[in-house]
Amino acid sequence: MTTPYDFTKLRRLLTIHVVIQIGLVTLLVGVSWLFQQKLADRLLYCVIISMLIQLGLFLPLKSLALKEVAREIGSCALGLTPADLQALRRKRMISDIIKTSVFLFFVIFICRLPENPVILSVAYFSFILTCLTYFQCFNFAARREIPARTKR
Repeated sequence: MTTPYDFTKLRRLLTIHVVIQIGLVTLLVGVSWLFQQKLADRLLYCVIISMLIQLGLFLPLKSLALKEVAREIGSCALGLTPADLQALRRKRMISDIIKTSVFLFFVIFICRLPENPVILSVAYFSFILTCLTYFQCFNFAARREIPARTKR
């Protein structure tokens, strides 16, 4: 027997993620432009370092996003018991704590950095790219999983 799903909430979340991604890309362009003013010849070096950091963070971000998509898909199932809802709520809280910790790490790290524009640019780029990577992985996995679950 197949489980019926209601993906309305998940589709709204995906729309919110798209809006956030547009804002992050706009922020990335603005920050890049500001750092281009300060680091005319060293900006490419900073971008390459940020991309290498992002490459190292890709697999943990992808696995976190896949776990969250599985949890969100599970919460879209109709007819969940209170015990199921409690377990999903607990997983959501753990995930929110992890995301908040990463966000606070970047905020505190950036605030504590010296006023060196090279280091600041790498930190800002890494933060924005980390957020974009998470949202991209989440949206890709969710958009791939929704049709697979509705065909069942």
